[in-house]
Amino acid sequence: MFATTGLFKNLACPERDTCTRQNCLFSHSPDAPAPRPLIKQAPPVPSRSSASPSTSTLPPKSPPIANAKKSNATIVPAKRPALSSPTKSTTTSAEPPRKLQKIGSIKRPVAVPSSSTHTESGVPVLRVNAAQSLVALPVRQTMLKTLYDHFVILYQSILATNPSLASEHALKQEDEMYKKSTKLTYPGLKRREAPTSINHPSVGTDSEIAARAEAQKSLEALHLTSDRLEPLVHSTEELQKWGYYIDIPPGPGGNQPSLEGKIAKCERCTQYFLVKRAEEADRCIYHWGKAYTARINGEKQRTYTCCSRPVVDSEGCSHGPHVFYESTPEDLHSRHAFSFLRPPSSETPKLDIVALDCEMIYTTGGMRVARVSIVDGSGKEIFDEFVRMDEGVNVIDFNTRFSGITPENYATALLTLSSIRETLDSLVDSNTILIGHALDNDLKTLRIIHHRCIDTALLFPHRAGTPYRRSLKDLVREKLGRSIQMGDANEGHSSLEDASATLDLVRWYILNKQKSAVQSGVTT
Repeated sequence: MFATTGLFKNLACPERDTCTRQNCLFSHSPDAPAPRPLIKQAPPVPSRSSASPSTSTLPPKSPPIANAKKSNATIVPAKRPALSSPTKSTTTSAEPPRKLQKIGSIKRPVAVPSSSTHTESGVPVLRVNAAQSLVALPVRQTMLKTLYDHFVILYQSILATNPSLASEHALKQEDEMYKKSTKLTYPGLKRREAPTSINHPSVGTDSEIAARAEAQKSLEALHLTSDRLEPLVHSTEELQKWGYYIDIPPGPGGNQPSLEGKIAKCERCTQYFLVKRAEEADRCIYHWGKAYTARINGEKQRTYTCCSRPVVDSEGCSHGPHVFYESTPEDLHSRHAFSFLRPPSSETPKLDIVALDCEMIYTTGGMRVARVSIVDGSGKEIFDEFVRMDEGVNVIDFNTRFSGITPENYATALLTLSSIRETLDSLVDSNTILIGHALDNDLKTLRIIHHRCIDTALLFPHRAGTPYRRSLKDLVREKLGRSIQMGDANEGHSSLEDASATLDLVRWYILNKQKSAVQSGVTT
Protein backbone atom coordinates (compact mmCIF):
# COMPACT_ATOMS: atom_id res chain seq x y z
CA MET A 1 0.00 0.00 0.00
CA PHE A 2 1.07 3.55 -0.70
CA ALA A 3 1.29 6.03 2.14
CA THR A 4 -1.70 8.36 2.49
CA THR A 5 -1.24 12.05 1.95
CA GLY A 6 -4.40 13.21 3.77
CA LEU A 7 -6.13 14.58 0.71
CA PHE A 8 -9.48 13.10 1.75
CA LYS A 9 -9.25 13.37 5.58
CA ASN A 10 -11.60 16.39 5.69
CA LEU A 11 -14.28 14.70 3.59
CA ALA A 12 -16.96 12.48 5.10
CA CYS A 13 -16.89 8.86 4.04
CA PRO A 14 -19.66 8.14 1.56
CA GLU A 15 -20.50 4.88 3.37
CA ARG A 16 -20.35 6.53 6.84
CA ASP A 17 -21.55 3.94 9.42
CA THR A 18 -21.48 1.01 7.01
CA CYS A 19 -17.80 1.46 6.10
CA THR A 20 -15.77 -1.71 6.79
CA ARG A 21 -12.31 -0.41 5.77
CA GLN A 22 -9.75 -0.55 8.56
CA ASN A 23 -7.80 2.50 7.41
CA CYS A 24 -10.41 4.56 5.55
CA LEU A 25 -9.08 7.55 3.62
CA PHE A 26 -12.16 9.59 4.44
CA SER A 27 -13.25 11.16 7.73
CA HIS A 28 -15.87 9.50 9.94
CA SER A 29 -16.37 12.65 12.06
CA PRO A 30 -20.04 13.74 12.31
CA ASP A 31 -19.03 17.35 11.39
CA ALA A 32 -17.25 16.36 8.18
CA PRO A 33 -18.97 17.65 5.01
CA ALA A 34 -20.41 15.07 2.61
CA PRO A 35 -18.49 14.57 -0.71
CA ARG A 36 -19.92 16.10 -3.92
CA PRO A 37 -20.80 13.49 -6.53
CA LEU A 38 -19.16 13.82 -9.98
CA ILE A 39 -22.05 13.84 -12.47
CA LYS A 40 -21.00 14.81 -15.98
CA GLN A 41 -22.95 15.21 -19.18
CA ALA A 42 -21.57 14.10 -22.50
CA PRO A 43 -20.32 17.10 -24.52
CA PRO A 44 -22.01 17.73 -27.84
CA VAL A 45 -20.12 16.36 -30.84
CA PRO A 46 -18.84 19.34 -32.79
CA SER A 47 -19.96 19.61 -36.42
CA ARG A 48 -17.21 19.18 -39.02
CA SER A 49 -18.46 22.27 -40.76
CA SER A 50 -18.20 24.45 -37.66
CA ALA A 51 -15.33 22.99 -35.60
CA SER A 52 -11.75 23.40 -36.68
CA PRO A 53 -8.99 20.90 -35.87
CA SER A 54 -7.23 23.45 -33.69
CA THR A 55 -10.31 24.23 -31.51
CA SER A 56 -11.17 22.05 -28.45
CA THR A 57 -14.54 22.05 -26.64
CA LEU A 58 -14.56 21.83 -22.82
CA PRO A 59 -17.35 19.86 -21.10
CA PRO A 60 -19.75 21.86 -18.90
CA LYS A 61 -19.33 21.97 -15.12
CA SER A 62 -21.10 19.32 -13.02
CA PRO A 63 -24.45 20.36 -11.55
CA PRO A 64 -24.70 20.72 -7.76
CA ILE A 65 -25.99 17.91 -5.57
CA ALA A 66 -29.21 19.72 -4.94
CA ASN A 67 -30.09 19.60 -8.59
CA ALA A 68 -29.10 15.96 -8.79
CA LYS A 69 -31.46 15.05 -5.94
CA LYS A 70 -34.35 16.91 -7.53
CA SER A 71 -33.94 14.89 -10.70
CA ASN A 72 -33.40 11.57 -8.83
CA ALA A 73 -30.12 11.17 -10.73
CA THR A 74 -28.00 8.17 -9.90
CA ILE A 75 -24.54 9.00 -8.69
CA VAL A 76 -22.01 7.18 -10.90
CA PRO A 77 -18.32 7.60 -11.43
CA ALA A 78 -17.46 9.98 -14.25
CA LYS A 79 -16.69 8.30 -17.56
CA ARG A 80 -15.59 9.61 -20.91
CA PRO A 81 -18.62 9.49 -23.21
CA ALA A 82 -18.29 7.20 -26.19
CA LEU A 83 -18.82 8.74 -29.61
CA SER A 84 -21.73 7.22 -31.46
CA SER A 85 -21.23 5.52 -34.79
CA PRO A 86 -21.66 7.80 -37.82
CA THR A 87 -24.21 5.44 -39.29
CA LYS A 88 -26.35 5.48 -36.11
CA SER A 89 -26.18 9.21 -35.48
CA THR A 90 -29.54 10.90 -35.15
CA THR A 91 -28.16 14.37 -35.77
CA THR A 92 -28.36 15.85 -39.27
CA SER A 93 -25.28 17.31 -40.92
CA ALA A 94 -24.67 19.45 -43.97
CA GLU A 95 -22.43 16.79 -45.48
CA PRO A 96 -22.03 13.04 -44.87
CA PRO A 97 -19.28 11.72 -42.63
CA ARG A 98 -15.93 11.64 -44.43
CA LYS A 99 -15.76 7.84 -44.43
CA LEU A 100 -19.01 7.71 -46.39
CA GLN A 101 -18.05 10.38 -48.93
CA LYS A 102 -17.19 9.27 -52.46
CA ILE A 103 -13.87 10.89 -53.23
CA GLY A 104 -13.11 8.97 -56.45
CA SER A 105 -10.49 6.39 -57.26
CA ILE A 106 -6.87 7.45 -57.08
CA LYS A 107 -5.07 6.62 -60.31
CA ARG A 108 -1.41 5.99 -60.38
CA PRO A 109 0.39 8.36 -62.75
CA VAL A 110 1.30 6.74 -66.03
CA ALA A 111 4.95 6.97 -66.99
CA VAL A 112 5.16 8.19 -70.58
CA PRO A 113 7.86 10.06 -72.48
CA SER A 114 7.28 13.73 -71.74
CA SER A 115 10.26 14.90 -73.73
CA SER A 116 13.30 13.32 -75.23
CA THR A 117 16.83 13.94 -76.31
CA HIS A 118 18.97 11.83 -78.56
CA THR A 119 22.26 10.03 -78.20
CA GLU A 120 25.08 10.49 -80.68
CA SER A 121 23.77 7.51 -82.65
CA GLY A 122 20.34 9.16 -82.93
CA VAL A 123 18.55 6.87 -80.44
CA PRO A 124 15.94 8.87 -78.48
CA VAL A 125 16.26 8.94 -74.68
CA LEU A 126 13.25 8.47 -72.40
CA ARG A 127 12.54 11.26 -69.94
CA VAL A 128 10.19 9.75 -67.36
CA ASN A 129 9.96 9.47 -63.58
CA ALA A 130 11.55 6.16 -62.61
CA ALA A 131 9.37 5.88 -59.49
CA GLN A 132 6.20 5.94 -61.60
CA SER A 133 7.27 3.36 -64.17
CA LEU A 134 6.09 -0.23 -63.69
CA VAL A 135 8.94 -1.42 -65.89
CA ALA A 136 12.53 -0.56 -65.01
CA LEU A 137 13.82 2.36 -67.08
CA PRO A 138 16.94 0.48 -68.31
CA VAL A 139 14.63 -2.18 -69.71
CA ARG A 140 12.45 0.42 -71.41
CA GLN A 141 15.45 2.29 -72.81
CA THR A 142 16.85 -0.96 -74.23
CA MET A 143 13.52 -1.68 -75.88
CA LEU A 144 13.41 1.89 -77.24
CA LYS A 145 16.80 1.42 -78.87
CA THR A 146 15.63 -1.86 -80.40
CA LEU A 147 12.53 -0.16 -81.76
CA TYR A 148 14.54 2.75 -83.13
CA ASP A 149 16.96 0.43 -84.93
CA HIS A 150 13.99 -1.50 -86.31
CA PHE A 151 12.29 1.65 -87.67
CA VAL A 152 15.56 2.91 -89.18
CA ILE A 153 15.84 -0.30 -91.20
CA LEU A 154 12.11 -0.39 -91.98
CA TYR A 155 11.98 3.24 -93.15
CA GLN A 156 15.33 3.36 -94.96
CA SER A 157 13.64 4.24 -98.26
CA ILE A 158 11.68 7.22 -96.84
CA LEU A 159 14.00 8.55 -94.10
CA ALA A 160 15.74 10.92 -96.49
CA THR A 161 12.59 13.03 -96.79
CA ASN A 162 11.36 12.28 -93.24
CA PRO A 163 14.50 12.20 -91.03
CA SER A 164 12.69 12.32 -87.65
CA LEU A 165 10.15 9.60 -88.48
CA ALA A 166 12.07 6.67 -86.95
CA SER A 167 12.63 8.51 -83.68
CA GLU A 168 9.01 9.69 -83.40
CA HIS A 169 7.51 6.29 -84.12
CA ALA A 170 9.98 4.50 -81.81
CA LEU A 171 8.85 6.70 -78.91
CA LYS A 172 5.16 6.21 -79.73
CA GLN A 173 5.57 2.44 -80.17
CA GLU A 174 7.43 2.08 -76.86
CA ASP A 175 4.67 4.03 -75.13
CA GLU A 176 2.02 1.71 -76.62
CA MET A 177 3.97 -1.36 -75.54
CA TYR A 178 4.51 0.02 -72.03
CA LYS A 179 0.78 0.61 -71.54
CA LYS A 180 0.14 -3.07 -72.36
CA SER A 181 2.99 -4.36 -70.21
CA THR A 182 3.16 -5.75 -66.67
CA LYS A 183 6.06 -6.29 -64.31
CA LEU A 184 6.62 -9.70 -65.88
CA THR A 185 5.77 -9.14 -69.54
CA TYR A 186 6.79 -6.61 -72.17
CA PRO A 187 5.15 -7.17 -75.61
CA GLY A 188 7.24 -7.25 -78.76
CA LEU A 189 6.88 -5.59 -82.16
CA LYS A 190 4.89 -7.16 -84.97
CA ARG A 191 6.58 -7.82 -88.31
CA ARG A 192 5.47 -5.66 -91.22
CA GLU A 193 6.24 -4.86 -94.84
CA ALA A 194 8.82 -2.18 -95.63
CA PRO A 195 7.06 1.00 -96.84
CA THR A 196 7.74 2.55 -100.22
CA SER A 197 6.24 5.95 -99.35
CA ILE A 198 5.14 7.97 -96.34
CA ASN A 199 1.53 7.01 -97.12
CA HIS A 200 2.25 3.27 -97.11
CA PRO A 201 -0.02 1.20 -94.80
CA SER A 202 2.99 -0.04 -92.78
CA VAL A 203 4.10 3.44 -91.68
CA GLY A 204 3.29 4.14 -88.01
CA THR A 205 2.96 2.30 -84.72
CA ASP A 206 0.98 -0.91 -84.32
CA SER A 207 -2.02 0.95 -82.88
CA GLU A 208 -1.92 3.61 -85.59
CA ILE A 209 -1.78 0.98 -88.32
CA ALA A 210 -4.68 -0.96 -86.79
CA ALA A 211 -6.75 2.21 -86.36
CA ARG A 212 -6.09 3.32 -89.94
CA ALA A 213 -6.97 -0.08 -91.31
CA GLU A 214 -10.23 -0.14 -89.37
CA ALA A 215 -11.13 3.39 -90.45
CA GLN A 216 -10.32 2.65 -94.10
CA LYS A 217 -12.40 -0.52 -93.90
CA SER A 218 -15.38 1.52 -92.66
CA LEU A 219 -14.90 4.07 -95.44
CA GLU A 220 -14.68 1.48 -98.19
CA ALA A 221 -17.73 -0.33 -96.82
CA LEU A 222 -19.81 2.82 -97.36
CA HIS A 223 -21.54 2.57 -100.74
CA LEU A 224 -21.96 5.99 -102.31
CA THR A 225 -25.02 6.64 -104.44
CA SER A 226 -26.27 9.77 -106.15
CA ASP A 227 -29.30 9.82 -103.81
CA ARG A 228 -27.06 9.77 -100.76
CA LEU A 229 -24.82 12.51 -102.14
CA GLU A 230 -27.63 14.71 -103.45
CA PRO A 231 -27.89 16.76 -100.18
CA LEU A 232 -24.19 17.60 -100.47
CA VAL A 233 -24.34 18.98 -104.02
CA HIS A 234 -23.66 22.72 -103.92
CA SER A 235 -26.12 25.22 -105.32
CA THR A 236 -25.16 27.35 -108.31
CA GLU A 237 -25.21 30.43 -106.04
CA GLU A 238 -22.70 28.80 -103.70
CA LEU A 239 -20.53 27.67 -106.60
CA GLN A 240 -20.51 31.17 -108.05
CA LYS A 241 -19.61 32.61 -104.65
CA TRP A 242 -16.52 30.38 -104.54
CA GLY A 243 -15.28 31.30 -108.03
CA TYR A 244 -16.90 28.61 -110.20
CA TYR A 245 -17.90 29.54 -113.75
CA ILE A 246 -21.55 28.67 -114.26
CA ASP A 247 -21.86 29.92 -117.85
CA ILE A 248 -19.66 29.79 -120.94
CA PRO A 249 -17.79 33.09 -121.37
CA PRO A 250 -18.63 35.16 -124.47
CA GLY A 251 -16.50 35.01 -127.57
CA PRO A 252 -15.44 32.36 -130.08
CA GLY A 253 -13.07 30.53 -127.72
CA GLY A 254 -9.63 29.15 -128.55
CA ASN A 255 -8.83 32.05 -130.89
CA GLN A 256 -5.53 32.92 -129.11
CA PRO A 257 -4.02 29.70 -127.68
CA SER A 258 -0.57 31.13 -126.94
CA LEU A 259 0.98 34.43 -125.79
CA GLU A 260 4.47 33.56 -126.97
CA GLY A 261 6.28 36.73 -128.03
CA LYS A 262 3.92 38.98 -126.06
CA ILE A 263 4.29 40.83 -122.74
CA ALA A 264 2.86 39.32 -119.54
CA LYS A 265 3.28 39.82 -115.80
CA CYS A 266 5.38 37.16 -114.04
CA GLU A 267 3.42 35.38 -111.32
CA ARG A 268 6.63 34.65 -109.41
CA CYS A 269 8.51 37.94 -109.28
CA THR A 270 5.64 40.26 -110.42
CA GLN A 271 7.88 41.79 -113.14
CA TYR A 272 6.73 42.16 -116.74
CA PHE A 273 8.53 39.90 -119.23
CA LEU A 274 8.47 38.67 -122.80
CA VAL A 275 6.77 35.24 -122.95
CA LYS A 276 9.19 32.60 -124.27
CA ARG A 277 9.27 28.79 -124.31
CA ALA A 278 11.40 26.89 -121.74
CA GLU A 279 14.66 26.73 -123.70
CA GLU A 280 14.58 30.47 -124.37
CA ALA A 281 12.90 31.80 -121.22
CA ASP A 282 14.53 34.50 -119.11
CA ARG A 283 15.27 33.65 -115.47
CA CYS A 284 13.86 35.26 -112.35
CA ILE A 285 14.54 34.95 -108.62
CA TYR A 286 11.48 34.24 -106.50
CA HIS A 287 10.01 32.57 -103.39
CA TRP A 288 8.01 29.47 -104.21
CA GLY A 289 6.42 29.37 -100.73
CA LYS A 290 3.62 31.47 -99.32
CA ALA A 291 3.96 34.39 -96.92
CA TYR A 292 2.61 33.87 -93.40
CA THR A 293 2.66 35.78 -90.12
CA ALA A 294 5.00 34.48 -87.40
CA ARG A 295 6.09 35.84 -84.03
CA ILE A 296 9.88 36.29 -83.91
CA ASN A 297 11.54 37.67 -80.77
CA GLY A 298 8.16 38.77 -79.50
CA GLU A 299 7.26 40.69 -82.66
CA LYS A 300 4.94 39.71 -85.52
CA GLN A 301 6.73 39.32 -88.82
CA ARG A 302 5.70 38.15 -92.28
CA THR A 303 7.93 35.32 -93.48
CA TYR A 304 7.98 32.83 -96.36
CA THR A 305 7.21 29.14 -95.86
CA CYS A 306 9.90 28.13 -98.34
CA CYS A 307 12.93 29.66 -96.63
CA SER A 308 11.64 31.38 -93.43
CA ARG A 309 13.03 34.68 -94.68
CA PRO A 310 11.12 37.89 -93.88
CA VAL A 311 8.91 39.29 -96.60
CA VAL A 312 10.72 42.63 -96.43
CA ASP A 313 13.79 40.83 -97.80
CA SER A 314 13.35 41.23 -101.56
CA GLU A 315 15.90 38.54 -102.45
CA GLY A 316 14.24 35.30 -103.52
CA CYS A 317 15.37 31.81 -102.60
CA SER A 318 14.71 30.02 -105.92
CA HIS A 319 15.66 30.49 -109.55
CA GLY A 320 13.44 29.67 -112.51
CA PRO A 321 11.86 31.01 -115.71
CA HIS A 322 9.31 33.80 -115.79
CA VAL A 323 5.77 32.38 -115.94
CA PHE A 324 2.28 33.86 -116.03
CA TYR A 325 -1.13 32.83 -114.67
CA GLU A 326 -4.54 33.90 -115.98
CA SER A 327 -7.81 33.73 -114.07
CA THR A 328 -10.44 35.75 -115.95
CA PRO A 329 -13.06 33.73 -117.88
CA GLU A 330 -12.39 35.67 -121.08
CA ASP A 331 -8.63 35.00 -121.05
CA LEU A 332 -9.05 31.29 -120.31
CA HIS A 333 -11.76 30.96 -122.95
CA SER A 334 -9.53 32.58 -125.57
CA ARG A 335 -6.74 30.04 -124.88
CA HIS A 336 -9.06 27.01 -125.11
CA ALA A 337 -12.86 27.07 -125.34
CA PHE A 338 -15.15 26.16 -122.41
CA SER A 339 -18.06 23.75 -122.84
CA PHE A 340 -20.67 21.90 -120.77
CA LEU A 341 -20.61 18.16 -120.23
CA ARG A 342 -22.97 16.38 -122.62
CA PRO A 343 -26.56 15.69 -121.52
CA PRO A 344 -27.43 12.16 -120.37
CA SER A 345 -28.21 9.52 -123.00
CA SER A 346 -30.14 6.29 -122.54
CA GLU A 347 -27.97 4.58 -125.13
CA THR A 348 -24.70 4.95 -123.26
CA PRO A 349 -25.26 5.27 -119.49
CA LYS A 350 -22.53 7.17 -117.67
CA LEU A 351 -21.09 7.06 -114.16
CA ASP A 352 -23.21 8.61 -111.40
CA ILE A 353 -20.25 9.64 -109.23
CA VAL A 354 -16.58 10.35 -109.92
CA ALA A 355 -13.77 12.07 -108.04
CA LEU A 356 -11.21 13.90 -110.16
CA ASP A 357 -8.02 15.85 -109.78
CA CYS A 358 -5.66 17.54 -112.23
CA GLU A 359 -2.02 18.63 -112.26
CA MET A 360 -1.03 21.80 -114.11
CA ILE A 361 2.15 23.18 -115.67
CA TYR A 362 3.21 26.62 -116.96
CA THR A 363 3.08 27.10 -120.72
CA THR A 364 3.06 29.90 -123.26
CA GLY A 365 -0.73 29.55 -123.08
CA GLY A 366 -0.80 30.16 -119.32
CA MET A 367 -1.27 27.41 -116.76
CA ARG A 368 -2.53 24.31 -118.56
CA VAL A 369 -3.60 20.82 -117.50
CA ALA A 370 -0.88 18.17 -117.87
CA ARG A 371 -2.43 15.19 -116.03
CA VAL A 372 -6.04 14.10 -115.39
CA SER A 373 -6.95 11.39 -112.86
CA ILE A 374 -10.45 10.03 -112.15
CA VAL A 375 -11.76 7.39 -109.72
CA ASP A 376 -15.33 6.13 -109.52
CA GLY A 377 -17.63 6.07 -106.49
CA SER A 378 -15.96 2.95 -105.10
CA GLY A 379 -12.46 4.43 -105.37
CA LYS A 380 -11.45 2.40 -108.42
CA GLU A 381 -9.16 4.11 -110.93
CA ILE A 382 -10.92 4.58 -114.25
CA PHE A 383 -8.78 7.23 -115.95
CA ASP A 384 -5.22 8.56 -115.49
CA GLU A 385 -3.51 10.21 -118.44
CA PHE A 386 -0.86 12.83 -119.18
CA VAL A 387 -1.96 15.63 -121.51
CA ARG A 388 -0.05 16.90 -124.55
CA MET A 389 -0.24 20.64 -125.20
CA ASP A 390 -2.25 22.02 -128.12
CA GLU A 391 -0.56 23.01 -131.33
CA GLY A 392 1.37 26.23 -130.88
CA VAL A 393 1.47 25.96 -127.07
CA ASN A 394 4.92 25.26 -125.58
CA VAL A 395 6.02 24.37 -122.06
CA ILE A 396 7.80 27.02 -119.98
CA ASP A 397 8.11 25.20 -116.62
CA PHE A 398 6.87 21.79 -115.52
CA ASN A 399 6.58 23.07 -111.93
CA THR A 400 7.54 19.59 -110.75
CA ARG A 401 7.69 20.60 -107.07
CA PHE A 402 3.90 20.84 -107.06
CA SER A 403 2.67 19.12 -110.23
CA GLY A 404 4.85 16.00 -110.06
CA ILE A 405 5.15 16.25 -113.86
CA THR A 406 8.65 15.64 -115.25
CA PRO A 407 9.95 15.96 -118.81
CA GLU A 408 10.00 12.16 -118.94
CA ASN A 409 6.32 12.00 -117.99
CA TYR A 410 5.36 14.63 -120.51
CA ALA A 411 7.21 12.79 -123.27
CA THR A 412 4.73 9.91 -122.90
CA ALA A 413 1.66 12.15 -123.33
CA LEU A 414 -0.37 11.27 -126.43
CA LEU A 415 -3.76 12.95 -125.95
CA THR A 416 -4.43 16.68 -126.26
CA LEU A 417 -7.01 18.41 -124.08
CA SER A 418 -9.63 18.06 -126.83
CA SER A 419 -9.02 14.30 -126.95
CA ILE A 420 -9.16 14.11 -123.16
CA ARG A 421 -12.53 15.88 -123.22
CA GLU A 422 -13.91 13.38 -125.71
CA THR A 423 -12.84 10.52 -123.45
CA LEU A 424 -14.46 12.20 -120.44
CA ASP A 425 -17.70 12.60 -122.39
CA SER A 426 -17.81 8.80 -122.73
CA LEU A 427 -17.52 8.40 -118.94
CA VAL A 428 -19.55 11.23 -117.42
CA ASP A 429 -22.42 13.52 -118.36
CA SER A 430 -24.27 16.54 -117.03
CA ASN A 431 -26.01 14.41 -114.35
CA THR A 432 -22.75 13.02 -112.94
CA ILE A 433 -21.75 14.27 -109.49
CA LEU A 434 -18.13 15.47 -109.62
CA ILE A 435 -16.11 15.35 -106.38
CA GLY A 436 -12.84 17.21 -105.84
CA HIS A 437 -10.90 19.64 -103.68
CA ALA A 438 -10.92 23.25 -104.92
CA LEU A 439 -12.69 21.67 -107.85
CA ASP A 440 -13.19 24.99 -109.61
CA ASN A 441 -9.47 25.05 -110.52
CA ASP A 442 -9.68 21.59 -112.08
CA LEU A 443 -12.80 22.46 -114.07
CA LYS A 444 -11.23 25.69 -115.31
CA THR A 445 -8.09 23.95 -116.56
CA LEU A 446 -10.27 21.25 -118.18
CA ARG A 447 -12.47 24.03 -119.63
CA ILE A 448 -15.59 22.36 -118.23
CA ILE A 449 -18.76 24.09 -117.00
CA HIS A 450 -20.62 21.84 -114.55
CA HIS A 451 -23.20 22.49 -111.82
CA ARG A 452 -23.38 19.18 -109.93
CA CYS A 453 -20.27 19.44 -107.75
CA ILE A 454 -19.16 18.46 -104.25
CA ASP A 455 -16.07 20.38 -103.16
CA THR A 456 -14.31 19.18 -99.99
CA ALA A 457 -12.90 22.68 -99.54
CA LEU A 458 -16.51 23.80 -99.06
CA LEU A 459 -17.57 20.77 -96.99
CA PHE A 460 -14.77 21.54 -94.52
CA PRO A 461 -14.60 25.35 -94.64
CA HIS A 462 -11.76 27.48 -93.37
CA ARG A 463 -12.60 29.24 -90.11
CA ALA A 464 -11.82 32.60 -91.75
CA GLY A 465 -14.47 32.00 -94.43
CA THR A 466 -14.37 33.01 -98.08
CA PRO A 467 -11.98 33.10 -99.94
CA TYR A 468 -9.74 31.07 -97.61
CA ARG A 469 -9.63 27.30 -98.01
CA ARG A 470 -8.07 24.52 -96.00
CA SER A 471 -5.46 22.47 -97.85
CA LEU A 472 -6.26 18.93 -98.92
CA LYS A 473 -3.09 17.73 -97.20
CA ASP A 474 -4.19 19.09 -93.81
CA LEU A 475 -7.74 17.76 -94.13
CA VAL A 476 -6.56 14.25 -95.00
CA ARG A 477 -4.15 14.23 -92.06
CA GLU A 478 -6.79 15.51 -89.64
CA LYS A 479 -9.83 13.50 -90.77
CA LEU A 480 -8.32 10.36 -92.29
CA GLY A 481 -5.11 10.10 -90.24
CA ARG A 482 -2.83 9.63 -93.21
CA SER A 483 -0.29 11.69 -95.14
CA ILE A 484 -0.40 12.72 -98.79
CA GLN A 485 1.64 15.07 -101.00
CA MET A 486 4.84 14.10 -99.18
CA GLY A 487 7.05 13.97 -102.26
CA ASP A 488 10.14 16.17 -102.53
CA ALA A 489 10.89 18.76 -105.21
CA ASN A 490 11.56 15.99 -107.73
CA GLU A 491 8.34 14.08 -107.08
CA GLY A 492 5.57 16.58 -106.32
CA HIS A 493 1.91 15.66 -105.99
CA SER A 494 -0.06 12.75 -107.43
CA SER A 495 -3.43 13.64 -108.93
CA LEU A 496 -4.57 10.02 -108.58
CA GLU A 497 -3.74 10.04 -104.85
CA ASP A 498 -5.51 13.37 -104.39
CA ALA A 499 -8.65 12.20 -106.21
CA SER A 500 -8.92 9.12 -103.96
CA ALA A 501 -8.36 11.31 -100.89
CA THR A 502 -11.23 13.65 -101.78
CA LEU A 503 -13.55 10.67 -102.22
CA ASP A 504 -12.58 9.35 -98.77
CA LEU A 505 -13.17 12.79 -97.25
CA VAL A 506 -16.73 12.76 -98.58
CA ARG A 507 -17.22 9.28 -97.13
CA TRP A 508 -15.85 10.48 -93.80
CA TYR A 509 -18.24 13.43 -93.88
CA ILE A 510 -21.23 11.14 -94.42
CA LEU A 511 -20.16 8.72 -91.68
CA ASN A 512 -19.49 11.48 -89.16
CA LYS A 513 -20.80 15.00 -89.72
CA GLN A 514 -23.87 14.18 -91.78
CA LYS A 515 -24.81 11.31 -89.44
CA SER A 516 -24.45 13.60 -86.41
CA ALA A 517 -26.60 16.26 -88.09
CA VAL A 518 -29.38 13.74 -88.80
CA GLN A 519 -29.32 12.46 -85.21
CA SER A 520 -29.58 16.01 -83.85
CA GLY A 521 -32.43 16.87 -86.24
CA VAL A 522 -30.37 19.28 -88.36
CA THR A 523 -30.51 18.90 -92.12
CA THR A 524 -27.37 19.22 -94.22
